[in-house]
Amino acid sequence: MNRSFRVSFILLLLISQIFTQVLSNQCPNNSSLKKEMSRCALCYKAVCGEACDKLPVDQILRSVWFDNEGVARIRLKDSNVCENCDAPCEQICKKEVPIKNIMSTLHQTKIKGESLDESDYARLKTDMFGFELENPFFLSSSVVGSNYEMISRAFEAGWAGVAYKTITYIDIHEASPRFSAVKDENGNFQGFKNIEQLSQHTVEEDCEIFRKLKKNYPKKYLLVSVMGRTEEEWAQIAKAAEEAGADGIELNFSCPNMVEEGTGSDVGQIPELIEKFTRAVKQVVKVPVIAKLTPNVDIMSPAAEAAIRGGADGLAAINTIKSVILDDNMKVAIGGYSGNAVKPIALRFVVEIKQNEKVKKYFLSGMGGIETWEDALDFLELGCDNLQVTTAVMQYGYRIIDDLKSGLALYLKKQNKTLKEIIGSRINDVIDVEKMERDVAIFPKFLRNKCDGCGRCYISCMDGGHQAINFGDDRKPTLDGSKCVGCHLCKLVCPNEAIVSADKAVKKNVPYNGIKNSQMFGFNEKSNIVKIWIEIVAGICLLALGFYLGKISKTKKVTKKQRGIELKDELMD
Repeated sequence: MNRSFRVSFILLLLISQIFTQVLSNQCPNNSSLKKEMSRCALCYKAVCGEACDKLPVDQILRSVWFDNEGVARIRLKDSNVCENCDAPCEQICKKEVPIKNIMSTLHQTKIKGESLDESDYARLKTDMFGFELENPFFLSSSVVGSNYEMISRAFEAGWAGVAYKTITYIDIHEASPRFSAVKDENGNFQGFKNIEQLSQHTVEEDCEIFRKLKKNYPKKYLLVSVMGRTEEEWAQIAKAAEEAGADGIELNFSCPNMVEEGTGSDVGQIPELIEKFTRAVKQVVKVPVIAKLTPNVDIMSPAAEAAIRGGADGLAAINTIKSVILDDNMKVAIGGYSGNAVKPIALRFVVEIKQNEKVKKYFLSGMGGIETWEDALDFLELGCDNLQVTTAVMQYGYRIIDDLKSGLALYLKKQNKTLKEIIGSRINDVIDVEKMERDVAIFPKFLRNKCDGCGRCYISCMDGGHQAINFGDDRKPTLDGSKCVGCHLCKLVCPNEAIVSADKAVKKNVPYNGIKNSQMFGFNEKSNIVKIWIEIVAGICLLALGFYLGKISKTKKVTKKQRGIELKDELMD
């Protein structure tokens, strides 16, 4: 490798880093696009979609909503058809969503020719105890899977299976109303509470539904949830479901809303009862049996181990979490909390099961807050074999399966993996808290072009952190590295995603030279873009200089060599 090439290579690396910074600072991201469409109602038969004859506008917006921008871009045409359009989709939208701008912004990062085909969706295939599944997504045992008409529509939409709403001999009478929610500023569920119980059909009526479902959808998995009060009831109900066509039985040890004492999560908190009732069912059925466990315990392992001792073929976690939401001027009851807010709690129990040597090898059906394909990915990477969803379906409908499948399929395509290859791939990333690195701090970095000077990072650092951010008259934050502990609270509270990790680990209590120089954490210039382009031009000039120096060096070597030949000739003469 000659000197010219080495110098040029180093300078090219420098320029590539500059361009990387340009891209990272300027490319649109999930958050910014989602904020633009925050007013979108995700309408049924959306008029914006009907107004456009060039793009599936409503599908693209829905993909953006469900953090599926990669697929949203695939749905665009290679040329930006919105550029010179009068935007009839916007004119008809009652929510005044800036649809044209969203489409044009998406188009900036579209990869021409990128697509998803049947072979990509085939990556989603998996199985449940040998029963082949087209994808890992099931409806969970709830109102969303409680009659033939609903489940048939879900199957037609693309769901691979259903855990049918718990069947029982218990006489069920439901309260009205029985739902409440914690909402964000746009009216979307952050958390959802219900006090609903079990199926109100007789066991015989439900079994007739099972026969019809298996006749018309033999390739869809029918998991029937059951609950009894005695060993005999558990066994009888499970046997009836099996004879009616159930592919598997789910034992409901976890419903938090039961009126009758000694049922639901009351049972799920007593390992001895879990083992006894599981064994009673396993003695009479041949289909696989999984135990659905309650999160209303401090640790889940005793219940999980009891179910396995009783003969369970697998586990399911989690059910809803006992909670209270007050409604104005109404009596309220403790009920089950679900939705995206409970996802971290659900994942904690998944980790507990998959790190338990006694039960980790068994099938695990995961649920609790799944709304997007990225949520699903988290459960899969921590070891879940399939997934169940309710609350997101209640809010957005069965149609969310489109983005669950396409988003996960695109991810697997880019990773060149199948679904089975990612199951459990990150379980070892979850470690005991005492094993965490505690001797270094990773500092934040401020992206000046995204910062609007709101000062939220300063407030949080001053009143909830370590007073490591200074806020000047220019309304731009700078970091005091002598105080920063790398907690990243500032990054979390920033509404513009203008703070990122600098990926620079510094030993604690060791002064870092120049740390107070804010240029290390972002540019102070009013125009960040101008500085970046100046650096690019400088880089190009350095590249040209490198080639020139290399050429001079080569010329000198040739001249010296030639002079040596001439001198030798003179001596020979």
